[in-house]
Order: sequence, then structure tokens, then C-alpha cells
Amino acid sequence: MEIKKHNLDGIQVAEIISEEIKIHNTEDALDLLGNLYYQGYNKMIVHEENITPAFFDLKTKLAGDILQKFTQYNMALYIIGDFSKFKSQSMIDFICESNKGSQVNFLGSIGEVFNK
Repeated sequence: MEIKKHNLDGIQVAEIISEEIKIHNTEDALDLLGNLYYQGYNKMIVHEENITPAFFDLKTKLAGDILQKFTQYNMALYIIGDFSKFKSQSMIDFICESNKGSQVNFLGSIGEVFNK
């Protein structure tokens, strides 16, 4: 795993670069969040392919549990991917509601992070 450092208006943003899933469960997310927080990062970018597919099945409650941790620790999370493949209306609504705020955003590209 590589952590690519970005600067967004003076705020340190960590982009997780990996060929494998890095977030399998809430504990993985919390470990990653804590490590980055203590390194001085305030925001995190993670790619969809680095998160377990169970995250995107709202019945597992994994998304809610993980996103609650990011909210508790006040670390913004940008999830980058192609979310058009999700046909579940509840997932579509979840993504739309998340994108209305600034804590968690589901975006199509890294460029959108810096244009938000």
C-alpha cells in the first residue's frame, strides 16, 4: 500500500493506492483512519476497489458503521469509483444523500476531489 499525499487548500489529504482490498471491515477502516490522522492527514481518498464489496450492500450495515467512524473522528472521506453499476435504489439514495454534505463523498474521479 502506498499513501500519496495531496494538499487541498492547505489541508493534508491521503490517497490510498493499492492493488488489493484495504478495508474489509470496520476495524480496518478505523486502523487506517487512526494511522492517517496521527500522521497529520485531515481527509482520505480511497478507491472503490480498495473497499470490500460488502460495503456497497447496505443490508450488511458496514457502510453505516464505517462512515460513522469517519464522522466521529471528523475525517472527510472521498470514495472514488464508478457507482453507476449499483442498481439498488437504497444505495443510489445513500450516495446522493452523502454527496449533499462534505463529510463523505462518492466521486467519479480524483479530479472531482479538487473541484468540489
